[in-house]
Amino acid sequence: MGSAPASSTAALPGVPPITTDPSGKPLPGIENYGKPGYYAVRPGDTIRRIGNETSQNWRDIVRWNNLENPDQIEVGQVLRVIPPVGPTGATSVAEGAATPARPAAPAAATPPAATTAPSPATPAATAAARPTPPVTPSTSAGGASASGDDDVGWIWPAQGTLIAGFDEAKNKGLDIGGKAGDSVLAAADGRVVYAGAGLRGYGNLIILKHNNTYLTAYAHNRALLVKEDQSVQKGQKIAEMGNSDSDRVKLHFEIRRQGKPVDPARYLPSR
Repeated sequence: MGSAPASSTAALPGVPPITTDPSGKPLPGIENYGKPGYYAVRPGDTIRRIGNETSQNWRDIVRWNNLENPDQIEVGQVLRVIPPVGPTGATSVAEGAATPARPAAPAAATPPAATTAPSPATPAATAAARPTPPVTPSTSAGGASASGDDDVGWIWPAQGTLIAGFDEAKNKGLDIGGKAGDSVLAAADGRVVYAGAGLRGYGNLIILKHNNTYLTAYAHNRALLVKEDQSVQKGQKIAEMGNSDSDRVKLHFEIRRQGKPVDPARYLPSR
């Protein structure tokens, strides 16, 4: 995908946003600047990168914004990054993930069927803060919550030794050790929304969307065995463990609920 030109600058804290292009023509979507669910294009952005940051399929962003050429976006242009709202006020497309500045539903309630799905925020930093209440799922003996989208039925994504646990400040998931080439498994049924090496610090990465509430991320792989938009089954081998962008062979595994990293150990079954 083409990058936004770096000759301009996107809005920064304390700096008014760009509203026109060099010819004086208003930038597309500028009337939505600062609204929840919208994203101002920054230098170096591409549609694919914006999709990763907002946990949306970049093809959906193209469709929601009626972009004739997704390779041509301008710094300062404002794009919709959540599904449009239909006449009834409900989200018309239950696709993608929660976006910056869009609060998640309270953890104690079953997420409405029309809410948007979580953001891995991709593991990349999101464009703005994402307020989310603490996650306090009611778990069964198997480890996963048992209501609505919470009824996922997780399994461990690898058989190795747990070498690092969840730490909200330092480690957004679990690190599982192993040997290069060990199997990395889908922790639940889902669809591949990202497969690549474009996110610094994660190496060869796969992100799966399981429903409108949960996504999982699998980082530092040696080889990726699935492609974007591919459906996968729980327990399916999706990658081979490796040390891409890591100092040792390991799988870094994350679960994101409504866009917020949560401790996978609270959802996975006991070993």
